[in-house]
Amino acid sequence: MNNNKVIISGIQQTGIGVPDVYPAWEWYKTHFGVKVKMFDEEAVADIMAPYMGGAERPRHAVLALNLQGGGGFEIWQHTSHAPHPAPFDILPGDLGIFACKIKSKNVDESHRFLSEKKAEISPVFTDKDGKKTFFVRDPYKNLFQIVPSDNWYMNRHFHCGGVYGVMIGTQDMEKSIAFYKNILEYDVILSDQSGTFDDFTCLGTPGQFRRVVLTHSQARKGSFSKVLGTSQIELVQSFDRTDIHKIFDGRMWGDMGFIQLCFDVANMDAMEKRCEEYGYPFTIDSRKKSGRFDMGEATGHFTYNEDPSGTLVEYVETEKIPLIKKLGIYLNLKNKNREKPLCDTLLHMLRLMEQ
Repeated sequence: MNNNKVIISGIQQTGIGVPDVYPAWEWYKTHFGVKVKMFDEEAVADIMAPYMGGAERPRHAVLALNLQGGGGFEIWQHTSHAPHPAPFDILPGDLGIFACKIKSKNVDESHRFLSEKKAEISPVFTDKDGKKTFFVRDPYKNLFQIVPSDNWYMNRHFHCGGVYGVMIGTQDMEKSIAFYKNILEYDVILSDQSGTFDDFTCLGTPGQFRRVVLTHSQARKGSFSKVLGTSQIELVQSFDRTDIHKIFDGRMWGDMGFIQLCFDVANMDAMEKRCEEYGYPFTIDSRKKSGRFDMGEATGHFTYNEDPSGTLVEYVETEKIPLIKKLGIYLNLKNKNREKPLCDTLLHMLRLMEQ
């Protein structure tokens, strides 16, 4: 692999802070099909202390995927204290991740499925590009946008896939566009629209917004690119809200809400150089403490920086994952060609970890 080349496999996961991991995961399995458990570990989050009031704090985390395609959920719980919710209603335009995009095979079918599950859902809207969409909230009031997609890996006979992207509030649209283009290769503007939007009005924000949807022109490469697939970032700027909040202002990383956007990458040294070149150096680097992360069943190297809105963006270079944990069979990625996707035979073995 070219030592100067960054390989981005896609969105690995969106982190979600919850009050209790297992009930939350059960809800996400039932409603979003994230049944493949990549890791499940209780430990002390020491490296993230700068974002947790300067202290190392115990936590419990599960990473779960939907094998139909898309990123996963890192379901994360503080175990030394009750996680704090935001002291205000999180609305479009608030700074940080205010919604997670979930990809659907058929938006109307997803709406029927989630209605039958008695989820808190909005009506189906047709956006200004003619595509159907709607919102659903989990039991913790986190907001998910269901959007159509034709990018799938495996058919598990479920209405939706995993994470397709996120919606991020910003106060400087041009800086945010440049960040996701230059660092994460979202170089295509699918949509750039300003005005009022019916779906936002339904959420209680009827004002004027600019909404920019980004994607990538080049297919993602790397070990898990087939499963993670294509993705979108939607940047949202409010023109007339006077009560815009930074979503995690006064709270800690890991408290309730969307805590990070994580990308699966290879060649972390090249990624570090890229981030420094564009003025967004790493704020967290696991190498500075132990050289790797160990989530009990998976190991690798992780780093963080912040986008222009202060949203935490994580980069993970995975070294080892379990394939058949009970038999002690693991997949070592260190000596593989990191540009090539894993073969279907190996990826299909992830079904053995479905719960």
